[in-house]
Amino acid sequence: MKANFSIPLSLVSTDEHGFISQQLKFQILLSCKRMYLKHGSPVKMMESYIAVLTKGICQSEENGSFLSKDFDVRKAYLAGSIKDIVSQFGMETVILHTALMLKKRIVIYHPKIEAVQEFTRTLPALVWHRQDWTILHSYVHLSADELEALQMCTGYIAGFVDLEVNNRPDLYDVFVNLADSEISIAPLAKEAMTMGKLHKEIGQLIVQSAEDPEKSDSQVIQDIALKTKEIFTNLAPFSEVSNDGGKRVLNLEALKQKRFPPATENYLYHLAAAEQMLKI
Repeated sequence: MKANFSIPLSLVSTDEHGFISQQLKFQILLSCKRMYLKHGSPVKMMESYIAVLTKGICQSEENGSFLSKDFDVRKAYLAGSIKDIVSQFGMETVILHTALMLKKRIVIYHPKIEAVQEFTRTLPALVWHRQDWTILHSYVHLSADELEALQMCTGYIAGFVDLEVNNRPDLYDVFVNLADSEISIAPLAKEAMTMGKLHKEIGQLIVQSAEDPEKSDSQVIQDIALKTKEIFTNLAPFSEVSNDGGKRVLNLEALKQKRFPPATENYLYHLAAAEQMLKI
């Protein structure tokens, strides 16, 4: 009987960039083979996998105990390089930041899946305050079933290796052609994505931080996160407790009375909408 089983690679230690060496991959496969040969069934392997998912612990006679709490998930979040993204797109990186802040639909294209996956897994770090990597759909095909599932999501980052996706503006608000280093905004998203002085300030901060040779990727992310916090701080005075005494909602009249530049007011309004702060 020939069996081919896989285990989640995130359960093992990796180097500082989150990559797994060929030697370590071999060790993982060897461990799986030993477990299967010993028990003659994939059940034990699944039991270990489920134990990690539900209890955060896995015990093995050969390898001892694995505790998920010993592995900081944020290291996996930092596996990609924000500095590389900024090096490629410069000031246009602020388009990606804005799209993520507003929970827009971002489609990434490159003919090589490795490039798509490395880029997509890094993008959520631009909105570190959310720490939400569930918005990733790193490899999507132009099949009816997959597109139907994708379109059920409100905001996402979706990766494609088929350039035909460029002709599907119904799938994205922002299209990133990694191969050509181009970012474009879909016509229907341009109003919400209008750029102004605030966006220029954010873009300059991102570029200056990323270009600083003394700063690591994590420090660049921290700089962006601080600017993001400042944006939410600016939005806070224009919110109020809803009539039902629940969550805070946007006071649109108070926002208009502040007389921000039109692009800034527009951005703060759509940010409030993304954070579900609009009155229903």
